[in-house]
Parts: sequence; structure tokens; C-alpha cells
Amino acid sequence: MPRILLIDDDTQLGGPLAAYFARFDMELEHALRPSEGLARLQQGGIDAAILDVMLPEMDGFALCRTIRKDSDIPIIMLTARGEVMDRVVGLELGADDYVPKPFEPRELVARVQTVLRRRAPVAAKAAAPDANTLVFDGLQVNATTRTVLRGGEAVDLTSTEFDLLLLLARAPGKVFSRDDILNQLRGHEAELYTRAVDIVVSRLRKKLEPLDCIKTLRNAGYTLALAGSTA
Repeated sequence: MPRILLIDDDTQLGGPLAAYFARFDMELEHALRPSEGLARLQQGGIDAAILDVMLPEMDGFALCRTIRKDSDIPIIMLTARGEVMDRVVGLELGADDYVPKPFEPRELVARVQTVLRRRAPVAAKAAAPDANTLVFDGLQVNATTRTVLRGGEAVDLTSTEFDLLLLLARAPGKVFSRDDILNQLRGHEAELYTRAVDIVVSRLRKKLEPLDCIKTLRNAGYTLALAGSTA
């Protein structure tokens, strides 16, 4: 049963939400303060985190940044205002999704289920390449299990990082503009997030080191530059 950690200072939210999540075979734990949530994450066993933006001690953005220093678990941000800039900042910091408040519990459950599905099971990381694996020199990307192997070693990516890599890997050598990327990853609001693409690419490049496979074409966009691909 997936275990979800909610970090939100609303004392009335955890109980009802935990009962609702249980209907979908998920266990939800509630931390009222960031320090409490970080301590719980350090204990392990959490499969995804839901962070409110407005928190005591530190805001949700600072909390997201702190979590990302040590963990790639899926993170969903709760934005009280639902403002575009909140979503941009959350994406830049490594959040996987966002849900504006007030929200319907069913929508939040659906978002959590989606980010959990995107996370590859540990056992699949060692699986042999199959028809759904894109194979390059030093890199394998499996679209079904959502796993990435760099030099035979598994690479942990956030769902946004994986989606970006998969987009590039399905058309190696093709140049994708920032708008192209965002139209694929964020839909009709893509034009609002152009600044965030560079941040996601930077994080992805760092995780794929020492491979130097994502090239920047000045004033054009990004492309995957690796030889020996098969689809």
C-alpha cells in the first residue's frame, strides 16, 4: 500500500483526507510542520509527498528544495492561490505536479496515482531491454517501466525529468524548442512556463553525467545527441 505524506498546517485536513485516500488503497500520514515532515521523510517508507505552499517555519517552495537535496520522491504542491508563478517556481524546484486550493479530494487522489504510476518499480530497473526500450550509446530509456539506465546503472528521475528525456529520446537529433517541450509536458498553459524548461534540462543533464547527451542549439532549443538508437 503506497504511503503518502501530507505536510500542511491545517489540522482539520489530515483526518478526512486520510480516510478518503484509504478508499483507494493508499495510506496518508499528516505532518503539521515542515520540520516534522522532514523528520518523517528521513525515516523512509514514504512513496510521495504533498506540500502546502503556505507553511510555518518555511514555505512549501523552500521545503521542496530541501527535500530535493536528498530525495527524488514524487512531490505535489498545493497552491492556495493557484497562481501561475507558484506553479512555475514549483516546477523549477523539482515538483512533479500541483493542485490549486480549494481542491476536490478525488482530483488530488488522481494526481497522486498518476505520479506514482510514473515511478518505475525497483525490480524493473534491472529488466532487460524490450521493444519499448530506446537504446543509445551508454543510455537506455524504457517507456513502459519508465526506467532509465546510464552505463547500466539506474538513474532516478522525477516524472517531469523523465517525460522530457523520453520526448527527446523518441526523436534523437530533432531540435525541440522550449515551446515544443512545454506543449508536450504542460498542455495549453505551456507558454507560461518557458523559463522553467532550462531548469529541468539542467537537472536532467546533471543526473545523466558523465554522458553529455542533451545539446543546446542557441536560439533554437534542445536535442538528444547520442548514437546507436533503436526503437
